[in-house]
Amino acid sequence: MKQECPHCHGTGWRPVEREGSRAVEVCTCRQQLYERGADQRARIPKRYRQCVFESFDITFAKDESRLSLDNALMQAKGFVKEYPFVKKGLLFLGKPGVGKTHLTVAILKELMAQKKADCLFYSFQELLQQIRDSYNPVSLSTESGVLRPVLETDVVAIDDLGANRVTDWVEDTVTYILNYRYNQKKLTLITSNLPDNPKDVQERSPSGKYRIGDTLTDRVGSRVRSRLYEMCSLVSIEANDYREQVLSHQR
Repeated sequence: MKQECPHCHGTGWRPVEREGSRAVEVCTCRQQLYERGADQRARIPKRYRQCVFESFDITFAKDESRLSLDNALMQAKGFVKEYPFVKKGLLFLGKPGVGKTHLTVAILKELMAQKKADCLFYSFQELLQQIRDSYNPVSLSTESGVLRPVLETDVVAIDDLGANRVTDWVEDTVTYILNYRYNQKKLTLITSNLPDNPKDVQERSPSGKYRIGDTLTDRVGSRVRSRLYEMCSLVSIEANDYREQVLSHQR
């Protein structure tokens, strides 16, 4: 049996005192229900729906890692604070598990809750697959029902950019999406596990499982990387596996 909210008794409104007068305001239970619905509409996966700024715990990190994580957190919060007047999106780069997706989802959740922005979350592989699946061989085009929200939504997050190796079709598709959003002044959040500098590939290949030469440009093409320079501010996270350290810290 569903438990009734003790504050509003199921009405969605709770009584409050304001300057000696009684009034009502939206109950927290209604707000929580709205936020859960917003997460679903934004396509945020269930695994990440608890990702908020408050749960981004960096107290366990060593000095250098903590500085990098703290800087990433500050930039993420600054993006929310400045929205909708912020000029660029954010490009989070770093090894797997350093908190890139956590911060990206936290930004979306704050924008939806505080600024009532329309947001969408896609993994790079999922986005490409959905576009492929919607391709109409008769008209030689992609159904607008899939692509249109990616183009028009206020803030779109693309997680794990470069997870697929570049092909002409992949580069053309991503270039089209990014160019359209850039020209329409839409904000885009990007995460990638791939290093931006060829030097970093050699340093990270034994532990990061990258082959020599696997930079972000190698995976998405020079046109896409060039556009990202123009439309996103770089947030490079130099830290060890965030998830692993959180679990270790909790033991």
